[in-house]
Amino acid sequence: MPRSDKPDLRALEAISDEPPQGSAHDDEHSSQTIVLPDTISMVSLLGTGDQLLRTMERAFPKVEILVRGNEFRLQGPAGDLDVIDRLLDELTEIVEAGQPLNQDSVQRSIIMLKGSTRERPADVLTQNIVSSRGRTVRPKTLGQKHYVDGIGENTVIFGIGPAGTGKTYLAMAKAVAALQAKEVGRIILTRPAVEAGEKLGFLPGTLGDKIDPYLRPLYDALHDMIDPESIPRLIAAGTIEVAPLAFMRGRTLNNSFIILDEAQNTSPEQMKMFLTRLGFGSKMVVTGDISQVDLPGGTQSGLRVVRRILADVEDIHFAYLGAEDVVRHRLVGEIVNAYERYDATRSKGEKQ
Repeated sequence: MPRSDKPDLRALEAISDEPPQGSAHDDEHSSQTIVLPDTISMVSLLGTGDQLLRTMERAFPKVEILVRGNEFRLQGPAGDLDVIDRLLDELTEIVEAGQPLNQDSVQRSIIMLKGSTRERPADVLTQNIVSSRGRTVRPKTLGQKHYVDGIGENTVIFGIGPAGTGKTYLAMAKAVAALQAKEVGRIILTRPAVEAGEKLGFLPGTLGDKIDPYLRPLYDALHDMIDPESIPRLIAAGTIEVAPLAFMRGRTLNNSFIILDEAQNTSPEQMKMFLTRLGFGSKMVVTGDISQVDLPGGTQSGLRVVRRILADVEDIHFAYLGAEDVVRHRLVGEIVNAYERYDATRSKGEKQ
């Protein structure tokens, strides 16, 4: 929503004689006073013990931020002041929408505002997908929002990115939302049962016991979004099906929301088999991380191949997530970046 649509959001008093902000003046210091509405809880905005204020100060080390009551007094580079100005606008809207702020949401808002995107943090961080037992699933990064939007707008969607970027979790949330809205009649969740060190035949138990470890992440996500007591009933009724990829052969899946997880561990033949299961009234989401292929040496990943084959097909969307979209522990993003640098260095050395 443009700022002109909310003229009463706050009073803004510029007390600077500096020239208008531009790339040539970003390092010139100016001062600004921003007064927030009395209806805004400053504790919600600044955090307990001013934790969120400290987050802003760390992100803008050249800016002096003084808060008195509901008034912000800023002094520093004009470019930084402009970002903080917009940041307070976005955080205020998030608080007014009834969503609590935390350090992660403030940091992600700052990253979005410092970037070149036109997307507003308030639009990204307040987009609800599905709610269950008082918990709401929503995108937390710009990349995740584009991924979720792609699922809503296309029939077949590929979510490609490293661990922790929410590829499967968000796809599951969209599937549950579609089921609740009666847009589909069932959810089908599948993964390739790729062996990693142990042969399936040597593992104890029945076939169900053997494949359960491969499907456990899908069950875990389901438990976050659906009443756990109702899951066995939904599975027994066929409303939710969780099965290995091999069980998809020979079927046509109509009126279904189908998720293929860990797709990097499919062969090109398996990927083709899966995609051609698509029936009327269905949607497919394929997720995977092409940097973590567990296939035997020499076997091509179907996820890598399909990007070249279907890149220009209408109603098929490829969403790419990166380290900046990791929503697990902060170190996960740094680990992903470190491995990408290592792989790039190694590839460069092999070419020399």
